[in-house]
Amino acid sequence: MKKSIIKIIAVCLCAAVSFGGVVLTASSLNTDNNDNNTEKSSSVSTEKESKDNSAFKDETVYILANADGSANKIIVSDWIKNRLKDKSITDRTELSDIENVKGDETFTDGNDNVKVWDSEGNDIYYQGNIDKELPVDMKISYKLDDREISASELKGKSGKVTIRFDYTNKQFEYKEINGKKEKIYVPYTMITGVILDNNIFKNVDIKNGKLINDGSRTAVVGVSFPGLQENLGISEKDLEIPNYVEITADAENFELGMTLTVAANELFNEIDTDGLNKADDLKDSMKELTDSMDKLLDGSSELYDGISELFDKSGELTDGTNRLADGAETLKNGTDKLDEGAASLKTGAEQLYDGLNTLSDKNSELNGGAKQVFETLLSTANNQLAAAGLEVPLLTIDNYSTVLDDVISSLDENAVYNKAVNTVKTEVEKKRPYITEQVTAAVRQEVTKQVTEVVKKEVAAKVTQAVRENVRMQVLAAMNTDISKYDAAVKAGIIDEQTRKAVENEIEKQMKSDAVLQTINAKTEEQMNTKEIQATVENNVSKQMETDNVKQQIISNTEIQVQKAVSDNMASDEVQSQLAAASEGAKSVISLKSSLDNYNTFYTGLQAYTNGVSQAAEGADELKDGTEEIKNGTEQLKDGSAELYDGVIEMKNSVPALIDGIKQIKDGSEQLKDGLSKFNEEGIQKLADIVNNNFEDLVARIRATKEVSLNYKSFAGIDDNTDGQVKFIYKTDGIEN
Repeated sequence: MKKSIIKIIAVCLCAAVSFGGVVLTASSLNTDNNDNNTEKSSSVSTEKESKDNSAFKDETVYILANADGSANKIIVSDWIKNRLKDKSITDRTELSDIENVKGDETFTDGNDNVKVWDSEGNDIYYQGNIDKELPVDMKISYKLDDREISASELKGKSGKVTIRFDYTNKQFEYKEINGKKEKIYVPYTMITGVILDNNIFKNVDIKNGKLINDGSRTAVVGVSFPGLQENLGISEKDLEIPNYVEITADAENFELGMTLTVAANELFNEIDTDGLNKADDLKDSMKELTDSMDKLLDGSSELYDGISELFDKSGELTDGTNRLADGAETLKNGTDKLDEGAASLKTGAEQLYDGLNTLSDKNSELNGGAKQVFETLLSTANNQLAAAGLEVPLLTIDNYSTVLDDVISSLDENAVYNKAVNTVKTEVEKKRPYITEQVTAAVRQEVTKQVTEVVKKEVAAKVTQAVRENVRMQVLAAMNTDISKYDAAVKAGIIDEQTRKAVENEIEKQMKSDAVLQTINAKTEEQMNTKEIQATVENNVSKQMETDNVKQQIISNTEIQVQKAVSDNMASDEVQSQLAAASEGAKSVISLKSSLDNYNTFYTGLQAYTNGVSQAAEGADELKDGTEEIKNGTEQLKDGSAELYDGVIEMKNSVPALIDGIKQIKDGSEQLKDGLSKFNEEGIQKLADIVNNNFEDLVARIRATKEVSLNYKSFAGIDDNTDGQVKFIYKTDGIEN
């Protein structure tokens, strides 16, 4: 209870006074302007699902609106979370043209908009269209030099422009508040964002919002709570809760991109109202709030003192920028040489690619020629066998070995050949474990080389990160500060962007120095020689050796070596002397088969070679692309170092202006201190008065507001046995010249 009621009103108060709780980056609005890009939406809410129901429906309603805020088309995207993995889900929806956008599950229609999905344990994602009144109407109006004007008329005009977003809440329930029935609206939080081009808009201001300017664009974010003023029964004289957003700016040739507005009611769903019972506890909480405000005021005074000290130390910044300029010149000269080396590397890679590609182009011709020779040998063999009066099937590359084995077996003294073959195979098979061991060792050596390279890259990355932190500490130490103080200053907004970039550039300069690079290389080698890394390499090698791919490679290479050993032994003097005793016919066939076996070994090896050439050509292609990327990177690095050098020189020349800026920050921190005092008087004290004077009525209204919020779960329909939540995203057309 101590936190709940204060949280509710404080959110509204902060939105009305300073809009301190909402931030929307410019990049979040820089989306593709595609009306159909609504298939899926990531939930931005803090979903709190009841565990009593098996399904939860997360609904997003997309409103494609005109430039005046009027709805043009409504698309609803629903995600039914099948929490218990049921085989079917009962849903209720008013949507038409329903499309399953993530899966092939289908549904069966029932009465009263019921859809029974054959979910088979899966979540369901679907979307559809609907023609239905929205719970919150959005109206966008425009003024030029205080005169109302339509969006189409405003296009291309210049002058003082006012853009106002008004929101009308139409979703409510009647609730009894202290014996009287009153309308309680669903408590939507409306967050509106738009990106303004600084070339078009100047002197931008916003009511009920916040501005973020990156130099080229201004992100404008507004927040409002339509209906909440009425729900809480608070007079606007005491506290005005915003229900609109208004932007003013000086425009030149007016043009405006799309706007986005998100409406959601999760804020009140998450509020704990169980503890709203004791006024004394609330007063204690208000005392805590006012005490905290006193501490904040004290902190602003300390901030002013710190900025004053920074201003006193700004003279040291001049010396640092001079050293930074010298380093930037050295970096620029080094990147010029690096770019020249990358050009030579790129040329060499292209030559390698051309050579391997030429060789690869000859693969088909080479394989075809070898096959033609093989077929010629087989044709000659067929003629020889026919001349000898042997009727055998026509010899082919695939069957010659089997056919000739059968011929030899049918000849006299065939046992001599069979015995020789069996003997050779038996002896070779005895050596299979040794052959396997040798092949495995060769494969392990290659795997170890590859794994070592991967581990070395990971170690180098970690060492580089550690060295970077040390360099960062040294750079900050040179500025008479440490990492924690600097990071705290950056977080507090004390350090300006230019100074932060100067620090980061100095870090990058030192990271690329010979001394630091030598340190990284030395520490990397040192780490690679540690028992821990060696154990990691060995462990990774062992894992690789256990993979199916490596095992299959070992088996394949072993089999090739075994077959080669059999062929070599069969051609040896010892074996040939044994075969000399065979009949002349057997000798001829055996000699013929031996010759064909030898050529088959060459033919198989040639195919393996041409496959290797093709793979090498593909690798050379990747290498060529990689060196081209390196060359592009070095060109960018070269250009970047030149820009860095120019920027550092510009920064060096801008240091006097920076010191003037620090002085302005010093003056601004004094204004902040005065502003916090005003916020305490006009905000915090008003909040304390509201809570103390209207406690019982306010508690009843807050509880009623939460009840109404929890009751509103869906726009397009939801089954009674399903929990849910819904959010609305309004996207308006741009006003473009």
